[in-house]
Amino acid sequence: MLIYLGLSAVAVFLAALLLVLAGTTSLPAGAHLVFAVGTVPLIFAAIAHFVPVLTRSRSAPRALLLLPLLLQLAGVLTFLAFIGRLPESALHAAAGGILVICLPFAGWLLLRARHSLGKPHPGWLWYLSAIVFLMAAVLLVPAMSWWPQAQPQMRLLHLHLNTLGFIGLTALGTLQVLLPTALARPDAGASERLRRYLPPAIGGVLAVALGAAVWLPLALAGAVALLAVTARIGAACLRHGGWQTLTSDAAALPLFAALAGFALMLFFGSAHALGSGAGRDAVPAFVVAFLLPLVSGALSQLLPVWYCPGRRTPARDRMHVQLRRGAGARALLFLIGGVLLALGTGDGLWLAALAMLSFVIAVLRSLLVARN
Repeated sequence: MLIYLGLSAVAVFLAALLLVLAGTTSLPAGAHLVFAVGTVPLIFAAIAHFVPVLTRSRSAPRALLLLPLLLQLAGVLTFLAFIGRLPESALHAAAGGILVICLPFAGWLLLRARHSLGKPHPGWLWYLSAIVFLMAAVLLVPAMSWWPQAQPQMRLLHLHLNTLGFIGLTALGTLQVLLPTALARPDAGASERLRRYLPPAIGGVLAVALGAAVWLPLALAGAVALLAVTARIGAACLRHGGWQTLTSDAAALPLFAALAGFALMLFFGSAHALGSGAGRDAVPAFVVAFLLPLVSGALSQLLPVWYCPGRRTPARDRMHVQLRRGAGARALLFLIGGVLLALGTGDGLWLAALAMLSFVIAVLRSLLVARN
């Protein structure tokens, strides 16, 4: 399941970029395709994979492992309704389906943490908080139709709860564990940081989302809080791994670039709130500068482990070598492309498509060498 969803996300990301560049899909529609069909199912599958490790418990039940497939189906309905191929009722049905799937996931998280062998790793709380933000965002989908007079405010709430709340919290929580793993240097301070940084991160997301909808100063204060959390995580990674190691390690570099991309998007988002730039550029810039290096970097580390489970093998090592080849150039292209998009320059999409195509080739090569 993890392998399928990982490869599916890569294919969806590349397809969305090509559709937008070809002019057959708008930027907002392409962003919904990336988010709903590629990202959300993969994140839920990754949560189901990581939580048993964080709580030192047995693997997730098979029924729970299959739920990301239903999320992907809901994502397809969302995209088709968004581009007008299905009626608005399909969008509401997809939102209801996502909400129904989130509830057992959240309940399973709570049960696993309660019955953990010893004290659970605090990373599980970042996942639970992210799912709660997604549920709140999904509830706003039918609400926009019920109260059309408040649609602009609810749309902004929906956008920020999804991007900063669901994706942002999931990523910031995972990066603090995944980066040391990629560097093969366990970080004893990660657990304490995860405990300490979660409240300001949640507060920052809420402040940005509510402030963007109703009161600008609150949004700016929330952005500053999230920037502070991101900067502290980045500084901790630099202290632990070292600048030279982080920038030379092909596994860690895309993940660190994603952290930098998140900070850059918070900066550009704040600039937009102050009247500089267009709001329509924020979402594609977020996808390119943050989401694409995050997923490509995570898959570079995790796909060989999923494909060759158990003990380390030569096949797994060969996959890692192929996936890490060109990682630095891809990370740079994603960041530059995201910045260009945030500045209103559509050429950033070409850089993102080039980097994504390079990653697709790396994935295909890794699968080939694993079989030899």
